[in-house]
Amino acid sequence: MVENAAKTGDFAIMVPAVEFVINCTCSDKMVNVSRFNSYVERTVAIPDGIDRTKITTGIIVSPDGTVRHVPTQIIQINGKYYAKINSLTNSIYTVVSYTIEFSDIVNHWAKDAINNMGSRMIVTGMGNGNYNPDGDITRGEFAAIVVRALGLETGRGEYKFSDVKATNWFSGYIETASKYGIINGYNESTFAPNDKITREQAMTMIARAMKITGLESSLKDNENYTVLKGYSDAEDIADYAKSSIVSCLKTGVVSGTSSNTLAPKGNITRAEVALIIERLLEKSKLI
Repeated sequence: MVENAAKTGDFAIMVPAVEFVINCTCSDKMVNVSRFNSYVERTVAIPDGIDRTKITTGIIVSPDGTVRHVPTQIIQINGKYYAKINSLTNSIYTVVSYTIEFSDIVNHWAKDAINNMGSRMIVTGMGNGNYNPDGDITRGEFAAIVVRALGLETGRGEYKFSDVKATNWFSGYIETASKYGIINGYNESTFAPNDKITREQAMTMIARAMKITGLESSLKDNENYTVLKGYSDAEDIADYAKSSIVSCLKTGVVSGTSSNTLAPKGNITRAEVALIIERLLEKSKLI
């Protein structure tokens, strides 16, 4: 199954697949614990002779043969290298090499972040080897990227929003993002997945994702005002987004568009998204 997934996904397996299972026993009854409230670390030894610099990420291989990224670090313990995989589920894991270098970002300021997130199977291109770094991104696309970044399993059929259909490529991602509290709609039945996402909407989703990764900003009373007062356009921020934006600024996951502007109503680019997601995972110590 893993080998077939590698052929389909065009990646190289660097470490033999390992299945992790956690069982709990109570009163002679064994229960499989398949999901966790916080990330659980698994370490997989990298065999001698494997070039660790070519490892791009760990993946989960599902029973149907599909794969997804899981946050992974390469660490060294007593002179030996390991892949430290962080996941919220029991699964079959392996470590792969899947190097992506988009052709239209060779001289772009976000080149390293974009290629890193591409090689981790988190962001995808626009075809013909291009990423379109300065293009805007939709709410559906952003939700999908956050779900991939966190290594969450995509949903399979509960469609809360009337404007998200089962046939939409992003439907499973939006289902999962809603289930984990990463997204809300404009109202109970409308998500507007094809609308371009604004910076304040993106930062609100990122702040919710931070709660899943355990990255806390520990806001104090009245700190919203203190952090935001240096930005000339802070009054443009919607009330619902203020605490989230402050959390993103305090942790350093997101920065302003300049030293004194946030552009909360402005759109966010595909390059900015790659960098923000990379920072989220790095500052959460997941990659």
